[in-house]
Amino acid sequence: MKRGTSIRRLAWATDIHLNFVQGDVRGLCEQIRSVSPDGLVITGDISEAETLERELATLDRVLWLPTWIVLGNHDFYGSSVRAVRTAVGQLCRRSKWLRYLPNEGVVALGGDTALVGHDGWADGRLGDFLGSQVVLTDYLVIEDLAGLVPERRLERLHKLGDEAAAHFRRLLPRALDQYRNVVVAIHPPPFREACWYEGKISDDDYLPHFGCAAAGEALVQVMRSRSEQRMLVLCGHTHGRGTARILPNLLVKTGGAVYGHPGLAEVIDTGALDRG
Repeated sequence: MKRGTSIRRLAWATDIHLNFVQGDVRGLCEQIRSVSPDGLVITGDISEAETLERELATLDRVLWLPTWIVLGNHDFYGSSVRAVRTAVGQLCRRSKWLRYLPNEGVVALGGDTALVGHDGWADGRLGDFLGSQVVLTDYLVIEDLAGLVPERRLERLHKLGDEAAAHFRRLLPRALDQYRNVVVAIHPPPFREACWYEGKISDDDYLPHFGCAAAGEALVQVMRSRSEQRMLVLCGHTHGRGTARILPNLLVKTGGAVYGHPGLAEVIDTGALDRG
């Protein structure tokens, strides 16, 4: 278990796509500072592989704030999943403030709340992957997915989703044995009901590319046996803002985003989770 400074006000940002603002993160940093948070969590799509480390180093240098990150699909553009995760992990180990959440295990936020996270991946299990007419840029510029026939690509997506599910199945029981509440950070929504896009739930054409069903199954499995405890899931990816109540004790918040205008999604009061 990772224990440290109490994080009562947790700022949350997602899909900030800093490569679309040419490295000028001053507006985002000012917005974060204006809410006086104790820490920050970013649920992926920070930049692209070529500029990701530079953008993270800037946040590290400017914010001086405990910052936990998971990566999104855009963060791997121009490289491979393993290479980017390795580079980000090394950067975070050198940093005073940045932490790559999948490597951090269970993080104590203070009070009776913990933080757990994984990049996740839209795993093709929702909607109709093989019938979908959508071709994400992911499938052209991420080395793990490029140049594959759809059936083989779907196998890769399943593997990435299963990896996230295994991570949560391993860590969440440990977290919930110690804490009443857990905040989960993941890039893609882990449930169909949380795949918000333009004010509504995505259709079967887009759902395969939007949701991580394997992770969702893992979260539900854990929380059904923990009825007196609470889980708050923070995710992004779809750029559509919305809330979904999956179980009485499992709430999912999907953060909205606009390219070129990075901002905060919300400030989470972890004390309210304790009281809730």
